[in-house]
Amino acid sequence: PPNYTYNSSSNIMNEAASILNKPPRHFLPENFQVTDWDSLRPYFEALLARDIHEQENLHAWLLDVSELEAVVSEDACWRQIRMTCDTTNKQLEESFTYFCMEIQPRLQPFAHELNQKLMASPAVADLDQDRYFTYLRSVRKSVELFREKNVPLAAELNVMQQQYGMICGAMTISVQDQEYTLQQAAKFLEGSDRSLREEVFRKTAERRGKDRERLDQLFDNLLVKRAEVARNAGFENYRDYKFQELGRFDYGVEDCLEFQEGVRQFLVPLCKDILEHRKRRIGVGVLKPWDTEAEPEGTRPLEPFQTGAELVDKTVRCFRALKPFFGDCIEVMNQIGRLDLESRKGKAPGGYNCPLAETGVPFIFMNAAGQMADVTTMVHEGGHAIQAFLTRGLELQAFREYPMEIAEVASMGMELISMDHWEVFFPDPGELKRARLQQLERVITIFPWIAIIDRFQQWIYTHEGHSSQQRTLKWLEILEEFSPGVVDWSGMEEYRAASWQKQLHLYEVPFYYIEYGIAQLGAIALWKHYRGNREKAIDQYMAALRLGYTKPLRSLYEAAGLSFDFSPPHIRKLADFVQKEIESLRD
Repeated sequence: PPNYTYNSSSNIMNEAASILNKPPRHFLPENFQVTDWDSLRPYFEALLARDIHEQENLHAWLLDVSELEAVVSEDACWRQIRMTCDTTNKQLEESFTYFCMEIQPRLQPFAHELNQKLMASPAVADLDQDRYFTYLRSVRKSVELFREKNVPLAAELNVMQQQYGMICGAMTISVQDQEYTLQQAAKFLEGSDRSLREEVFRKTAERRGKDRERLDQLFDNLLVKRAEVARNAGFENYRDYKFQELGRFDYGVEDCLEFQEGVRQFLVPLCKDILEHRKRRIGVGVLKPWDTEAEPEGTRPLEPFQTGAELVDKTVRCFRALKPFFGDCIEVMNQIGRLDLESRKGKAPGGYNCPLAETGVPFIFMNAAGQMADVTTMVHEGGHAIQAFLTRGLELQAFREYPMEIAEVASMGMELISMDHWEVFFPDPGELKRARLQQLERVITIFPWIAIIDRFQQWIYTHEGHSSQQRTLKWLEILEEFSPGVVDWSGMEEYRAASWQKQLHLYEVPFYYIEYGIAQLGAIALWKHYRGNREKAIDQYMAALRLGYTKPLRSLYEAAGLSFDFSPPHIRKLADFVQKEIESLRD
């Protein structure tokens, strides 16, 4: 990436811009670029040959390892970013596949040897055990899990998982004689024209249905490979393996089940109340799946922006009102081309913030279509981006690889605390009130879906060899368990039976979903704290994010003024708080 600069009269903008200069390299040549394994290998070999028996040598070695990791990581990220921005470009796909199949498998054994070398060094005992605790714990875990025969399997999985985005990126439907991606077409589901909503919903379901068997087969293939990885590492099932690989040191399977129970007891009833209220507001006798986002007759859907440029401008203004540095970070990203926001044909679905390890300035990718949900996505990914800026100065790349349970507090917390300044998106007081209500309703209604996805994954990976039919039956059973029972799905049973296929995480990042639920509880608690003392809450929020992963997860939550707690009683307390806020916003 180029060496970016940005001129501004704003002191805080200068502070943000000052970290954009790519840090000088001390180990790799400044002009080095990742092209193939042969060019990378000498640097790994040099690190393996170094003497790290003394503390001074070990510290310098760790910095060089970190630099190499950052360069390789950023290269891999750019390959994936470019491919998801244009899934129709075979050259970009081939570049990503080349890294997965030809570079990554060759560097993994060397990375393992570097980890072993570190663990064998007597100078490790001289490191600051408090600051290096989480890093050394993760390295030990990686050494324990590594198996040579899993290296090619991981490469195959990386490529296979990207097929999901290719398939879904090609999905479009025609509405009113115009072609839309499924993300763009979703805006019609917020309108007051019920017949149009039904048409769009059915067309979307029909289009997804065309690839149902293809997606089923892809998933089956992924399951076989993942089960093999787990067995190779000595685990009975992929769930238990993945919990270890994800570094879930602070909670386990039983805690996830406890979270699910808390959602079932205290949040499903609140979701039922939200849906019943929606049903009364839009005046229908039976609430159908195309009614759950609808507005009453005569009420226009919220239109917070028209273009990607307008979304950026309003996000910057919103963030600056909250904390000037927050807005300046997004402005800098915009200035240097780190935003791809608008939905278009051939673009992969979903949204993400991708940290870029060497330059320290992330990339936000999303599929905006002018909806209220796009505001939520933008401020969400903006929260992730701010954490990337705040951790930019940590000395080791490993310190900047913070756990998702705190990363999602950064993003989901931003969704809530930024609401105080959403007037830039919704200048009309009535629309602002509607937007805040929709946001809080979404905060609650996402919980059952998180519990459903987590429960589904727990079953999938502990029932190896199940058939597609058995998987469908279990999916429907779990859906019923967490269903508020308000929406009438009659006539749409086939679509509902395959609705799990729309969840990207199941294909691309298995078991990464419960983190959203844990973090959403943290975000609600952060917002509750913010409502009492705004300045203190923001200061603690930033202090926690700056720590990266230099502290265990519970300590990171404590730094943010939060409890790492997802027990049913805690869930009930936070649910009661949000319910009162929702009631205060209702007509």
